[in-house]
Amino acid sequence: MREGFKIVFVVLLRLFLFAFSSSTHEVSVSCMMVYDEGSASDVLESPECPQWGLSAQSQNRTRNCQFAMLQGHREYQEDRIACNLKMSIPILGKDGPKEVLVGVVAVFDGHGGKEASEIASENLLDYFFLHVVFNTYKQSVTCKTDHDLVFRGLNKDKVGEFSYLVSTGEVPPVSGDDSMLAILKKSLLRTIHDIDTKFSLEAFNNRYVSGSTATAVLLVDGQILVANVGDSKALLCSEKIKPALGDGGTSTIMLDVEELTGDHHPDRDDEKARIEAAGGFVRTWGVPRVNGILAVSRSIGDVYLKRYGVIPVPEVIGWRHLTANDSYLVVASDGIFESLTPQNVCDLLWDANIKENEMSESPFSCSSYSSLADCIINKAFKKGSGDNLSAIVIPLNFTGIT
Repeated sequence: MREGFKIVFVVLLRLFLFAFSSSTHEVSVSCMMVYDEGSASDVLESPECPQWGLSAQSQNRTRNCQFAMLQGHREYQEDRIACNLKMSIPILGKDGPKEVLVGVVAVFDGHGGKEASEIASENLLDYFFLHVVFNTYKQSVTCKTDHDLVFRGLNKDKVGEFSYLVSTGEVPPVSGDDSMLAILKKSLLRTIHDIDTKFSLEAFNNRYVSGSTATAVLLVDGQILVANVGDSKALLCSEKIKPALGDGGTSTIMLDVEELTGDHHPDRDDEKARIEAAGGFVRTWGVPRVNGILAVSRSIGDVYLKRYGVIPVPEVIGWRHLTANDSYLVVASDGIFESLTPQNVCDLLWDANIKENEMSESPFSCSSYSSLADCIINKAFKKGSGDNLSAIVIPLNFTGIT
């Protein structure tokens, strides 16, 4: 039966590859087989996929993004970032293939070494692009199966066999009803999984003990999706009217913070339960730690603690529509929040927003800094943070995203 499926699959791919023939990243039948049997890393390394390799996406990991990083009081800088607000990606729309602009914003806070965060930042954009393209091809094939095969002269029994294999899981299920947003979400989650797999193999081979958080945000068509592993944060700063105090007061406008991520700390009830079920324990050394070692309960890498319940699986918030009141997206490493609260961060951004019209007397003034991100990390450093510091600031009203 699998041989019959392969014949149908090959024919299907040949029939529908024309849909993206204008793309510089076409998918051959043999390359699709590599993808189905492996990972993004396997595609990039396979001789069957010569057109796929590390691209300009990875060579410029901070394209058109406002960011800042500071080593701080640490001996090494283990934070890494990746950001591109205008990735042009081929997507199968209702009226056929089209190019869409997708923003990808991510912070990786490494620990125990820079290896995990480095591999994550180097591969995020390429892996994500690859997964979107391959899943779009697979959607185009599956969407056309029931409607077009008979008219292409293919045997009805083969159509039924193909459909059966899809239903039993022998073919990865990609529904014809899958939307662009579903493919983008699936691709991001698969990307994080593949990054962890790639690094874990290297960690075993090279005896790396490092790990990394991963906080990534997708922005497209006025919507965002957030995936989080660990304790870096994504914040949304939105305009809000603060009621007047007393009868004679006047209402004011402020930026109110919404935390889009929840920290994965080992003492969180659900995280602690998973760790203990796996045979691990939580002990406090300064902060709660897995087996008295690791201060996060989810991470990329940390291969020697995976058996004790440390996982790389993200928690996902999305998709949600942005509104006209949503002013800034901030993605930052936890070093920022050693000395600033999330609301402090939004206060800084609000102060920067009004400084052109009046001199602010706020203790969090950003007026002397070169950028909003630079302001955030330097304020956190001066207020006492001892960690590496990284922040990416996206002004939503000025990017064309909202």
